[in-house]
Amino acid sequence: MRTYSAPMRTNCVPRISNLVSRAKYNSRGFTLTELIVVVLVISMFVLLAQVNLFGLLTKNSFKAQVQEFVSTFQMAANAAAESERRYEVIVDLTEQSFLLRQITSPDLSEVLEEEIIIESNFANNCRVAYVEFDDGDYTNEGRAKFRAGHSGWQYGGKIVLLDSEEQPYSIVVNRLNRIVKLEKGDVELLVPKAKDEIPF
Repeated sequence: MRTYSAPMRTNCVPRISNLVSRAKYNSRGFTLTELIVVVLVISMFVLLAQVNLFGLLTKNSFKAQVQEFVSTFQMAANAAAESERRYEVIVDLTEQSFLLRQITSPDLSEVLEEEIIIESNFANNCRVAYVEFDDGDYTNEGRAKFRAGHSGWQYGGKIVLLDSEEQPYSIVVNRLNRIVKLEKGDVELLVPKAKDEIPF
């Protein structure tokens, strides 16, 4: 009868522990490499997000400025329609600013501090190119004034704004129906016809 002796286990334990320690050492190296790759990938995503967010904020700030400008005109028209007061929106093309005031004095050339309701400047990404009135007047410098009374706007016209990419947008002030609207592009202004041009 043969007897078998159990193999010595002492030799196996050091080999297994060596393998485990080598695996731990190798996994630490892979973890550091993986960590560097992950940090680089995250950095790239953050950079792309910042670029896209900056473009989005620029576009949104242009839209917000234009919306504030249109709201100023609508506020003047609505306030004048609901009362016997007169209001004026002054667009300063030289200073690239605008203001809304309630007219309280007969001297229309002077703007009193207590008359000003809204005063704001255009940012670099929103610039007034020119203003054209429906009576044919045109200006690309100085001040353009739109007056609103109980019966509507004294003159209609359009204000052409340029965004940061020099794309034009037109704010059209219609004196017949008090509507102020924003349209993309440099739109053609409808001018009232003279009495001799109307066939009936």
